[in-house]
Amino acid sequence: MLTDELKDRIRDTYTALMDSKQLTPRWGQRQMIAEIANTLGRIPGPGEGPAKEPAVCVIEAGTGTGKTIAYAVTAIPMAQALGKRLVVATATIALQEQFIYKDLPDIQHHSGLDFTYALAKGRRRYICLSKLDRLLAEGQGETGMLALYPDEVGAASAAEATPVYHGMIDALGRGQWDGDRDNWPDAIAEEVWYPVTTDHAQCTGRRCPNISQCSFFKARDELQNADIIVTNHDLTLADLALGGGAILSPPEDSIYIFDEGHHLPDKALSHFSSFCRLHTTAAWLQDSKKALAQGAAFLGSLDSLERLLQKLPADMDETINSLQTAEQLVAQLFEDVDPAGSRDEPQVRFEHGVVPDKLLSLSASLSSQFQTLAGSLGRMEAVLEDALDDDFSGLDKSEIETWHINLGGMLGRAEAALSLWEAYAAGGERATPPIARWITMLTGGGQYGFDLRCSPVLAEDILQENLWKHAAGVIITSATITALNSFERFILHSGSPREANYKQVVSPFDYANAVFSVPPLDCEPGDAQAHTEAIIDCLPDLLNPSEGALVLFSSRRQMLDVYEGVAGSMADRLLMQGDYSKQEILRRHRERIDQGSGSVIFGLASFAEGVDLPGDYCRHVVIAKIPFAVPDSPLEAALAEWFESQGKNPFMEISVPDAALRLVQASGRLLRTETDTGRVTLLDKRVMTKRYGQAILDSLPPFTLELGKA
Repeated sequence: MLTDELKDRIRDTYTALMDSKQLTPRWGQRQMIAEIANTLGRIPGPGEGPAKEPAVCVIEAGTGTGKTIAYAVTAIPMAQALGKRLVVATATIALQEQFIYKDLPDIQHHSGLDFTYALAKGRRRYICLSKLDRLLAEGQGETGMLALYPDEVGAASAAEATPVYHGMIDALGRGQWDGDRDNWPDAIAEEVWYPVTTDHAQCTGRRCPNISQCSFFKARDELQNADIIVTNHDLTLADLALGGGAILSPPEDSIYIFDEGHHLPDKALSHFSSFCRLHTTAAWLQDSKKALAQGAAFLGSLDSLERLLQKLPADMDETINSLQTAEQLVAQLFEDVDPAGSRDEPQVRFEHGVVPDKLLSLSASLSSQFQTLAGSLGRMEAVLEDALDDDFSGLDKSEIETWHINLGGMLGRAEAALSLWEAYAAGGERATPPIARWITMLTGGGQYGFDLRCSPVLAEDILQENLWKHAAGVIITSATITALNSFERFILHSGSPREANYKQVVSPFDYANAVFSVPPLDCEPGDAQAHTEAIIDCLPDLLNPSEGALVLFSSRRQMLDVYEGVAGSMADRLLMQGDYSKQEILRRHRERIDQGSGSVIFGLASFAEGVDLPGDYCRHVVIAKIPFAVPDSPLEAALAEWFESQGKNPFMEISVPDAALRLVQASGRLLRTETDTGRVTLLDKRVMTKRYGQAILDSLPPFTLELGKA
């Protein structure tokens, strides 16, 4: 429904914004505006029939295009005209906060658009007043509440936590804090925060006595009338997994914009994967059984719970015994695995996702047992919900609420374990596309035992079922979506409709002002020791002592070895990932450059994207080698196995496109503004000697190339 009137409104809005901010209109922005408008024009207006084509647009817009302005001035008026909610999902909290606190107010001020907006976060970002009240009332002693994730987050000492909790309740009472963790003035340790937050399973919702003051529900209520909801990929996918409309607006009433959208397939996989840690799950069941025994007198006074309380301990014991049997069976699978292999933690991956017969049979039993537990816990929770609604029961509402929280937590965890065992019980034959199933032996960080995991290797079916099929419209945008100048990789991993609009928008930066060089090293990364020694030899001469530089590694081991090898001559200007937080490394780096000194950051993949070091902060990016994926990743291995079974070459069809995309992302750390200049150096001559090398070079921005020059 793209009327002439709407076209004029979008054009006038863009012109007003450019004029007010005294900016020059960019060709790339105009291209994006046209593509987004034409795509959303596919959405039927009131009274029109179903859409003939999917209102999905995938736009790769190079750095400096001004994506935010382009999609905002187009999607906001179109969503309003169509009566849809605009959901803008970013990949990181930093981008989310920039959009809602800087970009949207700026666009609203300069464009003449009239709109409202609100920020959406998950429950765990907010304080749970019920839990906070209990902890303070009991002086952090016995509160009757089970820990939310005792095997993931340790317990804080009373001396550490109690002053923070008193400060929180005081700030809430004075109206100086809204209960949002991100708005608390100081950093909060995980072990202090977790006891006073909650998740969907433990929240009593509108039945909670603190509902009128609940930070999460106050924030969620603000979403109901907002034209634009700003959130992140994780919360958007969590909402879609619940069927949509649980936290955000329903998909059919929403136009989604996924900024940094190249992350979407991986985010989807992580949301729809499952896992079960054998030892800690058994320990959790033991703790739950003890807690239920202690609460039996109170719980038994509620209608119909006595029989369930009598049955649950035996069901839990049966499940614990099965988990212990599974642990013995899994241990046998690791008898032939070298504990001193290439991985820090040994791993067994099942070929084609097919689970061995003995474990398959046991998985079916455990699936049935967790189904029984989840059913019993769900019925108990429902009885407690009814008791919370009954004002004439004569029972202690605080006690009921405590047990509702505990049983909700038990139910959530039982359902999570059920998901894993159902996935393993279904693993008797190959699936298309494949399901990866693997087990990791936990050996470090205070963890031990076995961690079972299951995940699809492609998000195609997940996103088709939860997003593409139901959303009114979807815009995916990022500076890096294509691989080898093709959208095929994104289509494979995301399942985005082939009838969608796909568009590449070239960056306005002049890449001819920057050099991409590959010096003539006499070794390749395949010889890891020789390659590391070559980097140690050449790096001090490559880097200008007075400049800002970023050196990116694919291997932590190589990064540490190179750091040790060059520290003697460069120690005063080196900052290495792991020594400080990412934010602190960037702060120290900028401070050194501001003082006129040189500074060099050694980083891994997390520094290869999302790092913004314009101008003098980064004049040289050094990339140790072509960033091929870690070869022992279970998902990568399962996908490669599937391609091989179809007679395809997984290296050329998966590994090379993936590496090309990562190399473009890493190279993108150099030019961050239109006036930036500098150099990217790749210390990997395979880009010149291997048959895939030219395709990778062709996928890079149009740098000035210096190949094989000393």
